[in-house]
Amino acid sequence: MADDNALDFAVDLTNCDREPIHVLGIIQPFGYLVAVTADWIVNRVSANIAELTGAGPHHMLGRPLSDFISADGLHAIRNRLAVMRGPDAVERLFAQKLTADGGAFDVAVHMVSDLFVIEAEPAVEDGLEAAAMVRAMVNRLDQTDNMTAFLREGARQVRAITGFDRVMVYRFDEQLSGEVVAEALRPGTESFLGLHYPASDIPAQARKLYLRNIFRVIADIGATPIALVPQLDTRGVALDQSLSVLRAVSPIHIEYLKNMGVGASLSISIIVGGKLWGLFACHHYSPKLPSFAARTGAELFGQIFSLMLESRERREAADYESRARMTADRLMATIAQDNSLLENAQWLGEVVADAIPADGFGVYLNGAVSLSGLAPNEEQFAAIVGLLNRVAAGQVYATDSLQAVLPEASAYSDIAAGVIAIPVSRSPRDYVVLFRSERLRSVRWAGNPEKQVEYGPNGPRLTPRKSFEAWSELVKGTSNPFTAAERRVAESLRMGMIEVLIRLSENVDKERARANERQELLIAELNHRVRNILSLIRGLISQTRGDALTVEDFIATLDRRIQALARAHDQITADRWGPARLIDLIEIEMGAYAGLRRDHVRLEGVNVLLQPSAFSTLALVIHEMMTNAAKYGALSDSGEVVITWSLDQDGSLLIDWTERGGPAVTAPSRRGFGSTIIERSIPYDLGGLAEINYRLAGVEAHFCVPSRHVAGVAAEAITAAPAGPASVNPQPLKGQCVLLVEDSMIIALDGEDALRDLGADLVITASTVANAKRAIDEHQFDFALLDFNLGAETSAPVAALLAERGIRFAFATGYGEAIDDFGFEGVKTLAKPYGMAQLLRLLSN
Repeated sequence: MADDNALDFAVDLTNCDREPIHVLGIIQPFGYLVAVTADWIVNRVSANIAELTGAGPHHMLGRPLSDFISADGLHAIRNRLAVMRGPDAVERLFAQKLTADGGAFDVAVHMVSDLFVIEAEPAVEDGLEAAAMVRAMVNRLDQTDNMTAFLREGARQVRAITGFDRVMVYRFDEQLSGEVVAEALRPGTESFLGLHYPASDIPAQARKLYLRNIFRVIADIGATPIALVPQLDTRGVALDQSLSVLRAVSPIHIEYLKNMGVGASLSISIIVGGKLWGLFACHHYSPKLPSFAARTGAELFGQIFSLMLESRERREAADYESRARMTADRLMATIAQDNSLLENAQWLGEVVADAIPADGFGVYLNGAVSLSGLAPNEEQFAAIVGLLNRVAAGQVYATDSLQAVLPEASAYSDIAAGVIAIPVSRSPRDYVVLFRSERLRSVRWAGNPEKQVEYGPNGPRLTPRKSFEAWSELVKGTSNPFTAAERRVAESLRMGMIEVLIRLSENVDKERARANERQELLIAELNHRVRNILSLIRGLISQTRGDALTVEDFIATLDRRIQALARAHDQITADRWGPARLIDLIEIEMGAYAGLRRDHVRLEGVNVLLQPSAFSTLALVIHEMMTNAAKYGALSDSGEVVITWSLDQDGSLLIDWTERGGPAVTAPSRRGFGSTIIERSIPYDLGGLAEINYRLAGVEAHFCVPSRHVAGVAAEAITAAPAGPASVNPQPLKGQCVLLVEDSMIIALDGEDALRDLGADLVITASTVANAKRAIDEHQFDFALLDFNLGAETSAPVAALLAERGIRFAFATGYGEAIDDFGFEGVKTLAKPYGMAQLLRLLSN
């Protein structure tokens, strides 16, 4: 089982005058273990040790390390030991020459009590730069916008660096049960996403070990462990292998993995706040050992991932509490204005449920009951209120298993397994109660329940499916627990409502007087606005009368102008009389013309937000411009209108209107009210500028809205009408199977994302010609994107095979190779770096 370059370590670090200790042996077949005191190191490294040294392991005791390791190797080991800090510290050496004429080794050293433990395995040169790789992986994590995407991306990155067939993110709950919350799979592999299992699947001692030794690998499930020689040292003490990289694992765990068909396993602990949050659990369906550098990179990534996860969880908890407290503050302020809302059970329950997620709620106020969502009936709810009066004592009460304290609740535990109750009066009788349904209602088995498995001597219990069934029995009748943050919010609600009740009882008359004053002010403001609106409509009627030739024309024109004002007002009120988007104003005015071809209007500009003071005025101007263009200008024919806008240095809004391709234009012979609106509204109402030129090729207009009417630029991109009659299919690969050949993992991951965004149903990646050809034999591809230069080879053979089978393909290159020289004239080429926009352009041409 040993490598030809195996070494027998049996020496000391200082001198040869101390008492020797015990010899240790191989723990797993891919590496070698050495136990060391401050002075001595001894080891048995393989079954053929006699052939290597001419002596058996027991005859090696007391021999100096210099018999087996070069002076440089000893020096490197001593240096690592010198910098070791902390009780569970581990130091590593990569590609270390331990003998003058032997191969290089990757070495790990740590301490156990007064022993140094040195583990060595033959070095593998894979060209991996762990630091650069981890940095790129962390950058991708940073770009995720929510927790689900963060966990999924973490699984993808671990799979990318380890190459395992399946990578799962396990998360432990408060009861230490586990759930697969994210996974990354080799295509065709059965999904375990959503799988749950009981806490008993990972014993307490194993959890402690996961906290101490955050990285574990089993290179070959079928390997036979090799015992230590001897098992006890001269003091009768066994070696503590907790931090050992090469140690064997429990045969029960091996059986569990065999029952799953796993050939190799790797785990990385996820530790948050000093506690075991979960694990990266990696499975491969044949023996596999990533290089020492790859494992070190994966371990480092796991540590950084844990820190980032802790930061995100804290930020999400803080954001949740902030949002919930805003809801609570709004609730308190509303009740303070109108204490009769405390009697409105439906309203009260809905507002509280906005702050604390729940599946249903019930409110009990002065004997009146209101129920909504997943909730028990009124008789059952009355029994719950009776329980709360006995156990809550006027405090927030929460449980994730109501049937544990109220046995009759088992009859409806599927819809109301857990409750959190908030007293809403000073006496313990009135409550808002939120219900959470049984966890099993939302749990699905992710695998194939009919899949046959072969069980080991411990029976079918050691399979994911049976673990799931055991978990299901364990959690039956329980809900997702109420978090500490949710309990704090509930307590804040309780205290706030009690405070409001006390304040109301002391200041009822004063609050009524203030409410009356506010009502009078509101009425006065409403009266003022109504008068202004009536005056504006009166002016529109008066001025429109001069434009109309017939009664029907008058009615139609007046109706359109009033509708334009109404649409603008709707946009402002939809945003609670706050800033509104210019793009929405223009789009709505375009949509007012049922016959208007929207692909003849091109919009270009930043996402400007306008103050309400300018919105109505600009709405009328755009309405009149759009009306004239549809009646007499470019939009009456096959022309085009281009509307562009930007902000100048002082923040003023500049709008340019250009018509082209329509009928010949001449200046109107008479000035109607529409022309007056266009030319005078912005200067008069907003203090801006308006210029309009009637050129033969089409109307051109320029408007300037002063900066005081501009609220700013929104962060999100605008949506605009397409520029021209042609439209581009945003998902040209919809439902297709795509091959991506790329030798850089990071570029491949980006390429996968872009291809999926363009509709690809399945993306298979390959980094070499051989892997690409194998993938072509196994899958029916519709399209392939080939990185032309694959390091030591090119993808020309893959392209030839694709062409032979009639599969569309394109090249991607960053070197500017003369691809035509390889016989691929006319094949589309994508220049690196590329993104989704470049891919879409390539696929659309």
